[in-house]
Amino acid sequence: MKNWIGISLGDITGIGPEVTLKAIAAEQGKVETHYLLIGDERSVQRLNEKLTLGLSLKPFAGYDAPIGVYWTNPTTTPLPENLPCGSPLAANAAIASLQDAGNRCLRGELDAMITAPVNKESIIKAGHAFVGQTEFLSGLAGTHRTAMMLLGPDESGRWLRVALATVHIPIKAVPEKLTAEKITLAAELAAQACRDLNLSRARIAVCGLNPHAGEGGKFGDEEITTIGPAVTDLQQRGFDVVGPLSGDTVFHYALRGDFDAVVAMYHDQGLAPLKAVAFDSGVNWTLGLPFIRTSPDHGTAYDIAGQGIANPSSMMAAMALARQLAARRG
Repeated sequence: MKNWIGISLGDITGIGPEVTLKAIAAEQGKVETHYLLIGDERSVQRLNEKLTLGLSLKPFAGYDAPIGVYWTNPTTTPLPENLPCGSPLAANAAIASLQDAGNRCLRGELDAMITAPVNKESIIKAGHAFVGQTEFLSGLAGTHRTAMMLLGPDESGRWLRVALATVHIPIKAVPEKLTAEKITLAAELAAQACRDLNLSRARIAVCGLNPHAGEGGKFGDEEITTIGPAVTDLQQRGFDVVGPLSGDTVFHYALRGDFDAVVAMYHDQGLAPLKAVAFDSGVNWTLGLPFIRTSPDHGTAYDIAGQGIANPSSMMAAMALARQLAARRG
């Protein structure tokens, strides 16, 4: 393990840089990790002073540096001060930072990367073909066998881990886009995630798509034609998988410990219960990449950006998970 973790700062007109600096400040003196902040250094320095965090931020000169917090800017032009939220300049810088961090991971220079939030609408308006950071990094790595997992504990320390079979598509497109291959991939990667987390088992629940998992075909037949066959195939190959189970109850059973992870059929089916129990502490983990990538489970929050009130808990959780996974992989 090289003990270097990169953090792409995302959209600097959002709360990403704020929660990043707050999270690093909260663990100063508690962890032995090099952090490489990838983004506009002037914005970071100004924010460090504004928040009176007192962090020592140094320019990056090489991976042989002592433990500390370093910055590097993949763009040559500093960003202007007081950019409006959603600025195209900020969106372009966010893409550059994301690509730089991903390339450093692909070259084996970083043990893991953490991505601060970006704004998809702003990035698209700036002229980029962009679906999400998960898809961007998958393309950069040359793999499409990836899945998004969201995980976090409730106030009693009970965990939900949710992998998504489909991600950023309209609800009306889910039945058409949902395939046995996508369900199988999400379940396989969820099982591997349980092993990466050193859990004692990898028992996976697979959601149905329709109410009550279709009621035997009365409310839709995707459970019969697509989801059920995928589950059967997984079982025959030795995976500890159950389903399709009704989406309105399965997360209750997972939270009480009956399952180690849940495969949800679409974005909000999985994220709504996860955020209900772990809104501040949830983490986004991209499964299947050739490197470790985690992210806080929230957006740019333009409505509170610049006010100094953003909660860094999710970023702290993303950093902790990245360190945990890097230590095990190392």
